[in-house]
Amino acid sequence: MASAAEQLASNLNFSTFAKATDLKKRIWFTLLALLVYRLGTHIPLPGINLDAYAQAFQGQSEGILGMFNMFSGGAVQRMAIFALGIMPYISASIIVQLLTAVVPSLEALKKEGEQGRKIINQYTRYGTVVLATAQAYGIAIGLQSGANLVTDPGWFFILSTVVTLVGGTMFLMWLGEQITSRGIGNGISLIIFSGIVAGLPAAVGNMLELSSVGSISAFVTILILVVVIAVFALIVFVERAQRRLLIQYPKRQVGNRMFQGDTSHLPLKLNTSGVIPAIFASSLLLLPATLAGFTSSELPSWATAIIASLGHGQALYMIVYGLLIAFFAFFYTAIVFNPKETADNLKRHGGFIPGIRPGERTAEYIDYVLTRITVVGAIYLVFVCILPEILVARTGVSLALGGTSLLIIVSVTLDTVSQIQGHLIAQQYEGLIKKSKLRGGKRGR
Repeated sequence: MASAAEQLASNLNFSTFAKATDLKKRIWFTLLALLVYRLGTHIPLPGINLDAYAQAFQGQSEGILGMFNMFSGGAVQRMAIFALGIMPYISASIIVQLLTAVVPSLEALKKEGEQGRKIINQYTRYGTVVLATAQAYGIAIGLQSGANLVTDPGWFFILSTVVTLVGGTMFLMWLGEQITSRGIGNGISLIIFSGIVAGLPAAVGNMLELSSVGSISAFVTILILVVVIAVFALIVFVERAQRRLLIQYPKRQVGNRMFQGDTSHLPLKLNTSGVIPAIFASSLLLLPATLAGFTSSELPSWATAIIASLGHGQALYMIVYGLLIAFFAFFYTAIVFNPKETADNLKRHGGFIPGIRPGERTAEYIDYVLTRITVVGAIYLVFVCILPEILVARTGVSLALGGTSLLIIVSVTLDTVSQIQGHLIAQQYEGLIKKSKLRGGKRGR
């Protein structure tokens, strides 16, 4: 039998959406914020020779800078004020979450609830400023050392570039937080999502152009489209898949009344970590290669060889990318889901898993099931991210059709749609409550 929420969700229609004034305000705010972000990706840094930079970027567009450009929504290609994008914040989040798992004081802060999370978020912001400053300085030095890339090189150009790029990243971080609190969906994810989606028309056009000039055959073009559609379907299926653990509640007596025991489910997502492992892995691969690419000094031969091997589409890149995705799938799952805490909550409310003793044994069982699920989820993430990347590397089509891009697009879309649906269900509940109050008032008279 369907639950009340499922019944309400099945009855959602356009009239329900029309009455949800708060939801419409949130959607309009989100769209306006994303529009501001897209405008910022077209405002170039002051002091840049755009023609010379465009020629220099063309030679690096297929490498690591191409992926960086994809995540920034084309801002790197235009060397805009949002060229760093939101990636310094992602990298800072990785570092802070790693420290949270190993530093006892940060772990204690995490357990303090909302206040502890605010302090950890503040540490993440400080880390974002440090990383963004380092990356911005590297970019400024790299641009100044290039031939005719800067109209007036010097300390003022370096200072203005660092301030502008760091300010752009901090503005995007603030904009993402505003979208999360006042808009719809996760702000940081939506910013990355909008940047990738903005590049999809150009990616499809590039693929069709390659097919028309004979660079790739019609069969390969059809194969890429089939793979993309199949990956989309696989992502939707797996992201909605759950492993449900049966939870039973014993009979209980309240006053003179005896309540029958109830049953429920503990849903465990097949991919508990979501899109985070792919973003984390990409950001870690981007960071050293980008900084090395902008260094003005000559690197040792072994370092140059390693950086070349970590180029997009290389075998070592694929191996390291897959290993990082698998690692972060387990790591992030361990951070966001605590089996012991879940078992304690079940025990506190009288719930138990049939055949499993409450407490420590329940935590061990949940951890056992979660580990098996995470293995499947990690394999799925590696497959989804690596397979399209191989096609992209072998055919030369845009990175926007890669596995990481597709995963982010589908995951963020599903998350945003579920939040919209939640707002609509809440709107229907409010309407039912108002009607029941009105009817009760009439009966009282």
